[in-house]
This record gives sequence, structure tokens and C-alpha cells, in this order.
Amino acid sequence: MGGFFAVASKNDCVFDLFFGVDYHSHLGTRRGGMAVYGKKGFDRAIHNIENSPFRTKFEKDANEMKGYMGIGCISDYEPQPLLIRSHHGTYVITTVGKINNMDAITEELFRSGHTHFMEMTTGEINATELVATLINQKENILEGIQYAQEKIDGSLTLMILTAKGVYIARDRLGRTPVALGKKEDAFCASFESFAYLNLGYEDYRELGPGEIVVMTPEEIVTLVKPGNKMKICTFLWVYYGYPSSSYEGVSVEQMRYRCGELLAKRDDAMPDTVAGVPDSGTAHAIGYANASGIPFSRPFIKYTPTWPRSFMPTMQSQRNQIAKMKLLPVHNLIKGRRLLLIDDSIVRGTQLRETTEFLYRSGAKEVHIRPACPPLVYGCKFLNFSRSTSDMDLITRRIIQRFEGDQAENVLEEYTDPDSDRYQKMVEAIGREMNFSSLRYHRLDDMIESVGIDACKLCTYCWNGRE
Repeated sequence: MGGFFAVASKNDCVFDLFFGVDYHSHLGTRRGGMAVYGKKGFDRAIHNIENSPFRTKFEKDANEMKGYMGIGCISDYEPQPLLIRSHHGTYVITTVGKINNMDAITEELFRSGHTHFMEMTTGEINATELVATLINQKENILEGIQYAQEKIDGSLTLMILTAKGVYIARDRLGRTPVALGKKEDAFCASFESFAYLNLGYEDYRELGPGEIVVMTPEEIVTLVKPGNKMKICTFLWVYYGYPSSSYEGVSVEQMRYRCGELLAKRDDAMPDTVAGVPDSGTAHAIGYANASGIPFSRPFIKYTPTWPRSFMPTMQSQRNQIAKMKLLPVHNLIKGRRLLLIDDSIVRGTQLRETTEFLYRSGAKEVHIRPACPPLVYGCKFLNFSRSTSDMDLITRRIIQRFEGDQAENVLEEYTDPDSDRYQKMVEAIGREMNFSSLRYHRLDDMIESVGIDACKLCTYCWNGRE
């Protein structure tokens, strides 16, 4: 995934930029970056944040940088923001999104001229550099942004810092959010709406899908009006968004309470206690407990003082091990108890299986699992939630393949219907494989109701395959 923050101020902006970016550390694990523009021109820093947090790595830079406009980011994959020199002049760019047709665009650019790209250590092209190259195909930055968004299959939200202002463009279908803040002497733009509140900003407004603005210390001017169609990612509320954020006016924490409440209303389990898998499952569990009257407890605690998310290694085997090491049991709340556990989702299933085994080893009598979203049947095509190369990484698809063989692709829709026999068969198989006492997923219609905005404005592709 990734997050970003931008400031345009009548005074030095570095303090706000530093802490605004730091508040996005939950969205990325690999790189962080900041860039500012001031009297001495552009200044930029990028650091690896795999082994230490953003704040530690950038403290020295924050004390040395000076500027009245700036952008910064947290990134899961590519180093950014990038400093670019082109016929548009010098600018700095950062992006959030996913490019499915990167190879095709690259080949087209090679055929049209003498373009070249720097390879990252992974051997891949930096996606943000590719976006900059597309922008540079046009006569001005605004036309370039629109051209890049049209060419890309996937999603693209971006910020561009120039000497005259900060261009901010939300994805054409609004798959990722952009919130604007305002205080007496500055404006800011942020992925997460909470990131500027402690810095003295008030909510100004959110960008609409496809809207492009330019932000200066004096004003925010709309260059391209928002479109009518939106497909914001529902998973932002279910999992990725920070509890204190809101998107399209809908609070993440309140959505999770409603989500748990609707889970409880359809359930007939009789556990002794309800718990959430830390951290995103906790609010769902509180909602469930409030609605059901079953006590909420924390039978295990995540140890985060030295292992926050930004320290997670990139290799899946190591991530699983660290995730396991983080969970510390409270044996008095586990032994002999029937536990109902709510997690945000089941993806591969590895970590939740290990968590269940850990609870049984700690003396749990039963472990009932209630994911806060429906079964994930399709890999995300629009956001970089993971770099999985195959839908077969999903536990649902492995089970379906086992049942259907070569015909699996032809019957996927039935496996997304909670009232179908195939769906029930799949859920029962997952529950047995994961050694759950019982398994019941959230229904898609209930989850959409939990969000509370029109279903047509939400992307639900990973659950029902509909774009």
C-alpha cells in the first residue's frame, strides 16, 4: 500500500510534513521519503524503514531541511518521492496505486523514443518513475497527470511538488482517499484524515474521484472537477485504515463497531467471551460484544514497543514468524474458555491458523472464528495490498480448486453467494483445515450496510469479482 502527506505554508513546513508523514507509518513497510521546496530550491531525503521507524530515520533530515512547501510518503515497495528534471522543469513526485499494465506501457515508451529507467534492487522498474515518464510525454503537468491516469490499468493517486505549488490528483475512480486540511497560515493534503488534526489543521474537504487541484500557501484551486463515478476500496474501513480516520465522511472505528454488531445479529454461537485479533479486529469485536451481550476480553496482547508494523520483514516466512512472536497470551483469560475471535479477514490463512493453535495450546476449550468481511475470492486488481502473484495464494481459491479442478473459474460466482451450497461447502472445508470450532464469515450485504454509503460507490471486487 502506501501513504502520503503534503504541506503548503506561509512559514517553514518541515515540522508539519515530518509528523504528517510519520502518521502514515501503518501503511508502508519498506521506504519513507520527504522533499521540500524553499529559498534554496529542492531538498529531498529517502531512507529504508524496514529496520527502524520513519521518525528515527528522518529526525536528522527534519532538523536540517528548510522549505515552505513539501511532500512526503511511506511506501511498501518503491523508493520515493522522486526528484525529476524534464521539460516541465524540476519537480518531485510521489504516488499511491497499482499499475497492472506496467510492461505494456514500458514497451510502448521504449518504442516511442529513447526512454530509459533505473532498475530497483528487485529488478523491477520504479512505478513512480514510470508515472513521471508518462507525465513528461505531454506539454504541461496537468495534461500529463490526466494522460498517466488514462493509460494506467489499476489505480493512481499522486502528488507533485513544483516551485509554484503542489499538484494533487485523486485516482479517477477514487479508489484511495485524499483529505485536505486548513489552518491560518497553511493547507495540507493527506491520505489519512486524522494525520493533520494534532498539527492544528481543521478538516477542509475531501477530493472527489478524479479531482485534480493545485495547493499553495494561499489557496487550493480545482483544475479538474471530480467525476460522478466512485469505487473507493471497502477494505480501507475493514482493515487498512487507521481507527481515527474517516473516508467519505464515514468513521473507520464506527464502521467496525457496526460491522461487529451485524455479525452478532446473524450468529448463534454461545462463547464465554469475544475477542479481536489485534489490532484491526478489536473494534469489530467490541461491536459484536456490545450487540450480543457476550463479554469482550483480550486473551492475547500484541507486543509492539519494538515490533510495530513498519519493522515487519518483507519475506512472507519471516513475517509469519514475527507475527507469531508478537502475540502474548493472558492464560487466565484463555484456559478452559470458549472463545469467539474476530479478525479483519482471512487471506492465506497461515497466521490465523497459528493463532488458533496457539490458543488451544494455551488451554482454550473452543475457538470460533468470525472474519469481519466475506471470503476473499479474487486478488485485488486495483491497490497494492500485497504483491501476491497468484489468486491461488488465497485459501478460498485453493479450496475451490480442490473441489472443482479445471472448472473452478467457471463457478466462482457461486462460491461468493452466501446462500449457495458451494459457498457453505467451501466455508466448512476452510473451518476444518484451519481447525476452527466454527467459522462464519460476514455477509457482503451486511458489510456494505456497515459502511453506510451506496454500494455502487464501493469497490467490492475481492469479494464478488465485480469491477
